[in-house]
Formats: sequence, C-alpha cells, structure tokens
Amino acid sequence: MATMDISAMSEQIQAEVQVKQFRDFLVQYNKLSENCFNDCVWDFTSRNIRGSEDNCVQNCVEKYTKVTQRISERFQELQMLMNENALAATQKLGKLPGV
Repeated sequence: MATMDISAMSEQIQAEVQVKQFRDFLVQYNKLSENCFNDCVWDFTSRNIRGSEDNCVQNCVEKYTKVTQRISERFQELQMLMNENALAATQKLGKLPGV
C-alpha cells in the first residue's frame, strides 16, 4: 500500500513539473512574441506584413532563441562547476583528521 502511495505521489509530482514547464514555456513564448512584435511591426495601415517587418521578426526570433540557448548552456556549465567544487570541498572536509 505504501508503494502505491509513493507511486501516486511520484506521478502527481511529475504532472506538476510538466505543468510548470509548460507555464514557463508559455511565459517565454509570450515574452518573445511581445518583444519581437513591439520591435518589428510598424505599419498598421495594411493587413499584409511587409518584407522588412518579416525579416525583422525572423532575426528577432533567431537572436532571442540563440541568446536563450547560450544562457541555458552557460547556466549548465556553472552548475557543473559548482557541483564539482562542492564535491571537492566535501571530499576535502572528509579527509580532515578528527572527522
């Protein structure tokens, strides 16, 4: 019975994580849409998107995506470095006499 409770709890946690990830994605998508729209759409006299606006939006999305990816990579690099430093510090403390 305890195994079922743990399994159900695990599934609930996974579902909550998925909902949070989806919300985070939507926030990023909305931020990207708003920023690129505000920066690139100038002409409201026509229903058509002008070539310059289309190019601007494409460049905006590409740059935003690349920057987001680079930030994520850098964050992962820093996390790995911090984990390595924490492990080294823990190992060093474990080797101290009298511990």
